Amino acid sequence: MEDDSLHDDVLSQLEALQLTPDRPLIVSDADEVIFAFVRGLEAYLLDNGHFMDLKSFAMRGNIRDSESGEPVSADAVKALINGYFAERTEQIEPVDGAAEALAALSQRAQILVLSNTPLDCREARRRALVKHGMDYPLVANIGRKGGAMAYLAARQTAPMFFLDDIPHNISSVARAAGSVTRLHFIADHRLRDMLGAAEDADARIDDWPDAREFIEGRLAAAGF
Repeated sequence: MEDDSLHDDVLSQLEALQLTPDRPLIVSDADEVIFAFVRGLEAYLLDNGHFMDLKSFAMRGNIRDSESGEPVSADAVKALINGYFAERTEQIEPVDGAAEALAALSQRAQILVLSNTPLDCREARRRALVKHGMDYPLVANIGRKGGAMAYLAARQTAPMFFLDDIPHNISSVARAAGSVTRLHFIADHRLRDMLGAAEDADARIDDWPDAREFIEGRLAAAGF
């Protein structure tokens, strides 16, 4: 059985939000939607004796030791990802068009960033958002995102939208908050070419101008 539960550390962040129930809400992932996570990770790996050989939509098996060329262990992958977040969260560059599209959409909807950023990197990610003109609330999620979206959907009466690059998060939201419009979004062209549209997505859109147009169309159709 899939685990779409809501972690206590996430609940406390959600409870602190000040959202307007009758105003549309756009909930966006950060990595590979707002921030170019993989491009930054590649640079970090090269600086730390490793490289990424993108053969599949996964970290495990694709991160290799620069000297041996061999894939590193699952534990090493986890340590490298944690190091990347700890050292470079503020340096990850934004995805082209993200700030501009969100600024335009914010005239018609509330914006919330829901990211599986480690809790101890949450403030660094907040600073990165602000630095790049995206001063929106941030919730550092733990696990799949259906629980957080169900909490939000239960309190919103206006249309809601969810953008994420990971198919299991799209499916989690479909199970837990089926009324939310789900967009499957992958910024990195190499990753997007490896993966078709998530089964439970309402649309597959991989650039921000098109995402903005899609959301604005849905908002207009709903009278917002």
